Amino acid sequence: MPNVFEMAIRFVNLLVTVLTTAIFLRAIFSWFVPPGSDNVIMKFLRDVTEPVLSPLRRVLPTMGMLDLSPFVAMILLQVMGNIVTQTLLPLAR
Repeated sequence: MPNVFEMAIRFVNLLVTVLTTAIFLRAIFSWFVPPGSDNVIMKFLRDVTEPVLSPLRRVLPTMGMLDLSPFVAMILLQVMGNIVTQTLLPLAR
């Protein structure tokens, strides 16, 4: 039976994977779906990812039409997920 730390590691890994995938899909779909459209998938992806991307957009410098916040968010999510996992791993054993 997994202990609470193993379950926390699994939860963090799942959360990082889901958020990273949602951010990636939003970035890809933004090339094909016009802004402001009522597409249900884009609305869902926007609702899920905006709390992560919005603070980064305020901090990152603008580069014309290029939005680097999805790229930076995916890297930060991976790094923070690895830090949390490595911190909890000794406690799970």
